[in-house]
Amino acid sequence: MSGHSKWANIKHQKDAADKKKGKIFSRIGKEIMVAAKMGGGEASSNPRLRAALTAARAANMPNANIDRAIKKGLGELGDVVFKEIVYEGYAPGGVAVLVDCLTDNSNRSASEVRFCFTRGNGNMAGSGAVARNFSRQAHFVISGEWADEEKLMEVVLDAGAEDIEVDDGIAEVWGAPQAFEEIAAALEKAGVTCDEAEVVRRPEMTVEIKDLATAKQVIRMVEALEELDDVQMVTANYEIADEIAEQLEAE
Repeated sequence: MSGHSKWANIKHQKDAADKKKGKIFSRIGKEIMVAAKMGGGEASSNPRLRAALTAARAANMPNANIDRAIKKGLGELGDVVFKEIVYEGYAPGGVAVLVDCLTDNSNRSASEVRFCFTRGNGNMAGSGAVARNFSRQAHFVISGEWADEEKLMEVVLDAGAEDIEVDDGIAEVWGAPQAFEEIAAALEKAGVTCDEAEVVRRPEMTVEIKDLATAKQVIRMVEALEELDDVQMVTANYEIADEIAEQLEAE
């Protein structure tokens, strides 16, 4: 998904993306494979694998898919080699975009990502031009009765959470990346179900989009990038003005 400081502001986009379960499972499965290949198949001794498994549970990924991904990563079902690449660029309106990929063909992924930027009236940028505006953060999205700042504060504050945002029935919990496991464990112990639980890139500053045409262009570009097989995560530093978001929701 694309990272924003106000997750609920673009809830309509995530709702659409969440329907593509096949893509979500594929993305998490790749991360599990790479984690297992790099650090082994025992979650107790592999922090990256533990984080991937937490994300898998949040997405309701079937155990059979998880087991198969671990076996692939360990080479039990054929060797798997993926390269981690981050592409940087700008969408219309000066929106900064980071595209995290896991690919077995870097030429293919570069070509496909570049095509999405060009077709979406954006442009690619050099390494570091965009990434410096983002920081890695543990991120949890919660809806329902637990989307309450005071209730969540009692659960996650001592676990290392640094920020809690609640808007329109959706809560976001943020923390340092190294606090991910402790926050996840605290939420699980309290019986809190997460809609999302991952280490993501969070923008240091955001760009507010105040016109409908630009909002549509940015969303189309982000969605096109997210649909690429090699793409794991797309992060952009935009927020949509409330009146524009309402128009998008109405369409």
